[in-house]
Amino acid sequence: MLLSVSDLTKTYPGPDGQITVLDGVSMTMDAGETLALTGESGSGKSTLLHLVGGLDQPDSGRVDIEGVDIGALDDGGRAAIRRDQVGVIFQQFNLIPSLTVASNIAFQARLAGREDAAWSADLSDRMGLTAQLTKYPEQLSGGQQQRVAIARTLAARPKLVLADEPTGNLDEATADTVMTLMLDLVTETQAALLMVTHSERLAARMARRLHLRAGRVA
Repeated sequence: MLLSVSDLTKTYPGPDGQITVLDGVSMTMDAGETLALTGESGSGKSTLLHLVGGLDQPDSGRVDIEGVDIGALDDGGRAAIRRDQVGVIFQQFNLIPSLTVASNIAFQARLAGREDAAWSADLSDRMGLTAQLTKYPEQLSGGQQQRVAIARTLAARPKLVLADEPTGNLDEATADTVMTLMLDLVTETQAALLMVTHSERLAARMARRLHLRAGRVA
């Protein structure tokens, strides 16, 4: 088992008291598995993704990645998990504007000490980015930037990929193309993929689905 989430709860302060965003969520994932995380806005999808990635801390419950309770780690320990084992693809791309496309793609792999020029070149080719490698993010379209973000994550060969609406800013045709590329590459690397999406079409392409309603598994 790669990922185990046990009885996870998370609250935030609101104008009328505490707001419960997650209320006892449990789930597991194996290596190579793909899982769509669905639910209405405010159901806790992105919060769950952030907790799994160690970007936030739960009020109670635990997240284990390969048997390690990441909630028991300090900030540096959680950052090391994200560097070495977990790749995160954000809806807003989060590319580094001062770096070229080639340097953006290699960035995470360099941090993890797993830079592989041949693998990065292969990713660039399959993502249709070979002609864009010397450009900067601001010179690219939204679809191209999203492909750079996906390539950057996969270049480091993470064991777990977390994707928050990775095609939310793309038109339907581009979203389908990017999704196909991402699923092919995740399968090839045997990474697990946990993806937040509002799209029924894209969710149907994943092996499993977890639907949240009001912070609970529906």
